Amino acid sequence: MVSAELSRQRGSVPQLDRPGPWQRLWRPFWVLPLAIVLGALALAVVLPWVDGTFTFDVPYIFEGGPDGARSLLSTIASAMISVTGLVFSITMVVLQLAQSQFTPRLLDSFLANRTTQATLGVFTASFVYALAVLRTVRGANDDVEEFVPQLSVTAAFLLVLGAVAMFIAFIHNITTTVQVTTVVSRVGRRTAHLIGEQFGPPDGTPGFGPTWSPRPHEESTPLTVHGRHGSLDHVDYPRLVALARDHDVVVHLDVHLGTFIASGQRVGTVWGTAGLDDDLRRAFDRTLGVTRTRTTLQDISFGVRQLVDIAERALSPGINDPTTAVQVLDEIHVLLRELAMRRTISPYIADGDGVVRVVTQPPTFAGILDLAVDEILDYADNVQVPRKLKAMLEDVRDVARDENLGAVVAKLEELREKAGPA
Repeated sequence: MVSAELSRQRGSVPQLDRPGPWQRLWRPFWVLPLAIVLGALALAVVLPWVDGTFTFDVPYIFEGGPDGARSLLSTIASAMISVTGLVFSITMVVLQLAQSQFTPRLLDSFLANRTTQATLGVFTASFVYALAVLRTVRGANDDVEEFVPQLSVTAAFLLVLGAVAMFIAFIHNITTTVQVTTVVSRVGRRTAHLIGEQFGPPDGTPGFGPTWSPRPHEESTPLTVHGRHGSLDHVDYPRLVALARDHDVVVHLDVHLGTFIASGQRVGTVWGTAGLDDDLRRAFDRTLGVTRTRTTLQDISFGVRQLVDIAERALSPGINDPTTAVQVLDEIHVLLRELAMRRTISPYIADGDGVVRVVTQPPTFAGILDLAVDEILDYADNVQVPRKLKAMLEDVRDVARDENLGAVVAKLEELREKAGPA
């Protein structure tokens, strides 16, 4: 199997992460808690049936009467719903903190935290389970035979123990995730993963893939997005290449990942045809993932954007925390160093026969360097930040490939001009 560098340089189809049906299903914040609640509700139906069908003589199982069972289940239900409110309140406070101290663009990553989702789910499920089992308890004064679901009541107690364990894990998770070092390193790791996935290894052998340009007077038709608006979050390259190959056309995308797209806006050109029928237009449209919020599914620049936002917020007069900005620059330093050692991505994507089918707008080192440095430099009146920027750029310059060196040298010169004469 060829490396990512060779495949990408030679025009092969990039195999990047794409949201599948399963991922789209589990992405909303409420899905995991709802699944846990439904599981608890099903358990509250099955276990009382098991209690009524079989006889158990197991140590440590609940042995009280109807009044004891009702009292225990009522206590569990009231306690669980109270703590659920506490967990929800803590979550809201953390989201407020993330928005005010870091950047609103981090909210999605906080909401995607599975520990928070599971904690809310377990507490809510314990409440629902206790209420559902409570209605099956029958006392001696009822018109029907006395029934105490011993196994079900014992399971409710075990759910409480599990909820306590989840609450401890939740508190640990919250106290860790709000630390700036954790936030910055998490964003940095994800962005570094995207760099390795898209740019390949730094020591990759250069490939000489196919190129493409339209023939004189070649027919073309605009490619537009209809019925939705938002940021270009991801592109399904394998499907896009397959569609272009099947219809013998070339798709030239004019927008890069992260670009905001309005409904009906032109995003590219389909060369080799004078028009697209409705089915083909919809098929092309489905290969472009347009979402309301940007993510780091494929977008390297959004990871850098998040880091820059954190640094800018730290340098703002209201916070004035240059040390945090320097911590962010440490992470940006790692990313720029990795990028500087890698070759430029080819914009041409070919099919299995070596025929170019898609032309993209891939991320470039110069573009990411501008995004990572320019805005922080504009805010950098504190002595720590220019000093760190200078050391970072000098190190990146030392490891940069020739094709990336000019951008780093120009940025160093810009930094010197802003600093003025020593």
